[in-house]
Amino acid sequence: MYISRHMTSDPITVSPDMLLPEARSLLNDYHFRHLPVVDAQGMLVGMLTDRDLRSAYPSSVISESERRLVYERVEKTAVSEIMSTDCVSVGTDSTLDDALFLFDRDQLGALPVLEDGRVIGIFSNRDLNAAYKNLFGVGEKGAVLIGILDDGSSNIMTRVVTLLEKEEIPFTRVLRIHDKSDGDTIYLRVNTFKIAAVLDLLVDGGFTIKQG
Repeated sequence: MYISRHMTSDPITVSPDMLLPEARSLLNDYHFRHLPVVDAQGMLVGMLTDRDLRSAYPSSVISESERRLVYERVEKTAVSEIMSTDCVSVGTDSTLDDALFLFDRDQLGALPVLEDGRVIGIFSNRDLNAAYKNLFGVGEKGAVLIGILDDGSSNIMTRVVTLLEKEEIPFTRVLRIHDKSDGDTIYLRVNTFKIAAVLDLLVDGGFTIKQG
């Protein structure tokens, strides 16, 4: 699945010369945590995060006079002075797996999506979670995840699918997960409110239900 299907298109961006109070207002008003910084041609030049802004503003533990001095400096400070320029980005042909790897490797909260260097979207951790929920059917009405012991037989996937289709049990996902410590498992996303009957059907069909 491609990031382009799940990203926020045409995201709000800021210019390098925008002052910090204005950028802070954008983040607060729209409940963002990341703002791509672009030049006049829409080319990515940096990223500004809520963490960058928090670091720029005065600490609550300093004196009032010191706080006023910091605020005076902040009000005259441009985004370019605190933004990150070493940006990790993705393209429209990047996948959810690509994003997951980058989020984990670089501890990022969002990725700008580029096309010919121009920012056309932004893809966040929240977008990734929503995409995977959709991919694996989490939250679908009546959806239940069932685990079956993978006995290693060459036709076990065929047997499972054939049984469900024969009995007209609606299902949307079939996954085989390899786990050396806990044993291999086949997971079924079944859409039914009669889960007990489905479990009995699988057991009667010679399958072992995995608990937990």
